[in-house]
Amino acid sequence: MSAQDMDAQTQLELEAAAYRRLRDHLQNRTDVQNIDMMNLAGFCRNCLSRWYMEEANDKGLSLDKDGAREIVYGMPYGEWREKFQTEANDEKKTKFDQIMDSGEHG
Repeated sequence: MSAQDMDAQTQLELEAAAYRRLRDHLQNRTDVQNIDMMNLAGFCRNCLSRWYMEEANDKGLSLDKDGAREIVYGMPYGEWREKFQTEANDEKKTKFDQIMDSGEHG
């Protein structure tokens, strides 16, 4: 079966389920730092939060950055940072800056 063979509702449900699995996976993998995700994949939890917020806002829902981050992180962002964020080394920071300057990020 291909995406062309399924109805729109089934495709929507599968995409939503895949998103939830990604969100849950990222909530469980607190050892994976956002800077590492950005440096390797060009997006991180904050990008995912922003995309979620933008989609909600496009639908007329009032969701702010903090609310969207709490959905993605599974807790307030500040709490996640205190519990799990580690200091990045200079090499990671340089690569991150290059990605941000290039516009190749989510």
